[in-house]
Amino acid sequence: MSNRRPPSNRKPGSNRLLTVDDIYRQPVGPASHPKSLYALLLRFVRWRQERNWSETTLKVQTHHSYRFICWAAERGLYHAGDITRPVLESYQRHLYHYRKANGEPLSSRTQRSTLAPLQVWFSWMTKQGAVLANPAADLELPRLEKRLPRTILSVEQVEEIVNLCDLSTLQGIRDRALLELLWSTGIRRGEVEKLEIYSADFSRKILTIVQGKGKNDRVIPVGERALWWLERYIVHVRPEILVTPDCKALFLAMDGVAGLTANGITMAVVPYLRAAGVEKGSCHLFRHAMATQMLENGADLRWIQAMLGHRSVESTQIYTQVSIRALQAVHASTHPAEQREPETSEPDAAGEPPVSPQS
Repeated sequence: MSNRRPPSNRKPGSNRLLTVDDIYRQPVGPASHPKSLYALLLRFVRWRQERNWSETTLKVQTHHSYRFICWAAERGLYHAGDITRPVLESYQRHLYHYRKANGEPLSSRTQRSTLAPLQVWFSWMTKQGAVLANPAADLELPRLEKRLPRTILSVEQVEEIVNLCDLSTLQGIRDRALLELLWSTGIRRGEVEKLEIYSADFSRKILTIVQGKGKNDRVIPVGERALWWLERYIVHVRPEILVTPDCKALFLAMDGVAGLTANGITMAVVPYLRAAGVEKGSCHLFRHAMATQMLENGADLRWIQAMLGHRSVESTQIYTQVSIRALQAVHASTHPAEQREPETSEPDAAGEPPVSPQS
């Protein structure tokens, strides 16, 4: 097969993840050569599929590896043996200097998530004997900045958002049940997509999540308020929407043919956020809100970790930095300026607060 140039729209910052099917339909270079990067990527995909890796993880890693293949092909590099440490460092510089359509650079997190799959892939190639030495073994990835969630909804904001649902319509009741469940449990939209009609146990007040992130099952509690709205939706709304009798999805699209997809869930949630004045963020905002609000009300970090389904408590610890209420209480009770009686006199002419006699 002749060498094929990759499509010109292959951008490292592209939002849409390529699926494995996309990659099968778009070969790059001498695709039939067993040592070509393209052929080795397909082998790697099959190897991971046979070992039951998460589809989401596989999709992300395959997407970024394919992007690298396209970049390498533009420079005449088609085979695994063509890739050296300097080549990978050149790709890393390419990511650093790349600018998105709006002129912004790729974040260090995006750069890191683009490069990390290459380390995994080349490590596999080395073990398979496709390359003599791993060129990515000592590749130093960009350091991650510790950033807090940009938007944390207050209880009042969440109440305002959920109250925007039009309860005189079937869609409004469905959306209210969806929003209440997101807030009560903090589950991911991909986990909502997989919920079935019997995932909620109303008598035990629990929700069973099957094959969540990392292919892990877990059981979490659901609040009575969320269960009340969920029951109202299941009893009075879902049967009215349902068109396909054998559809088991808990939340249905309004055409009643199938369940809401992950993107459909986002499209259902975002209008309420924007109507409430929240300009950025989507379903994950309810996850952040649940974790932060529970922490501020005294929940132990380990319990929040279990609710969120985090493998490591380090992922949950970010909420200790977001939660400010306890820190405010400590500040108010220990800072010397807060221990003095407030002055009743007016500010001076310069607008400065009065100085107490003890100062």
